[in-house]
Amino acid sequence: MIWCVEDDAGIRDIEVYTLNSTGFEARGFSNGEELFAALENEKPELIILDIMLPGEDGTEILSTLKKRADTCNIPVIMATAKGSEFDKIQGLDGGADDYLVKPFGMMEMVSRVKAVLRRCRQTASQNVLSLGDLVMNLDEHTVMVDGERIQLTYKEYEILRLFLNNPGIVFTRDQLFANVWGMDHIAESRTVDMHIRTLRKKIGRYGEFIETVRNVGYRMEATK
Repeated sequence: MIWCVEDDAGIRDIEVYTLNSTGFEARGFSNGEELFAALENEKPELIILDIMLPGEDGTEILSTLKKRADTCNIPVIMATAKGSEFDKIQGLDGGADDYLVKPFGMMEMVSRVKAVLRRCRQTASQNVLSLGDLVMNLDEHTVMVDGERIQLTYKEYEILRLFLNNPGIVFTRDQLFANVWGMDHIAESRTVDMHIRTLRKKIGRYGEFIETVRNVGYRMEATK
C-alpha cells in the first residue's frame, strides 16, 4: 500500500489513480492529521509526502515519522514545488529516501516508488529479522515488540536471533549452548532453560511462539 499525502485534491487523485493503475494499492490523505490517524490502524509500504501542507508541513511530518518506533522504517518520498538544492538536502537529511520536484510526471513517480521499494526491501531482508510485530534490527542491535523497544541480555539476543533465522527448526540444548555460548557441552542444562524462560517473558505474546519440544529442545514457530 502506497499513501499519498497531498492537499491538492486534483494532484492527489491523479497520484492515487496512477499507482492503482500500475499494480500498486494506493490511498490519499490531505494533511498530516489524517495520515497519523490512519497510521494507528495500518502501516503503508511507502509514503509520498508533499512539503507544502496546511497545518503541520511535510518536513515536520517527516520528522515525526522518523522519531516514532512504529513508523521510522517506512520509506518516504518527498514531493514539493520547491526545487532548490537546500530544500532537497533538508528533506534527505531529515530521513527522506528520495525527492520529487513538481511538476513531475506520473511515470517518473512510479519509477521512483519502485526503485525506493526495491532498495528498502533488499536492505530490510539483509539487516532485519521479524515475526509479525517482533522486529530485530541487526545493524542497530535492537529488538522491538509492538513498537516498543525491549532490553535483552547478550545471550537472550543471540538465542532470539538464532530462532528468527531458523523458524520451525528444533535446536537441542547442546546445539543452543554451542551456538550461543560457544561451548560444545552444557555444564548445567538449566542454564539454557532459564534463558529461554526469561526471553519468553520479555517478548510478551511472542513468547508463545517458542515451543518446548519434549526430550529434544526448543524451536520458534513462524506462525501460531
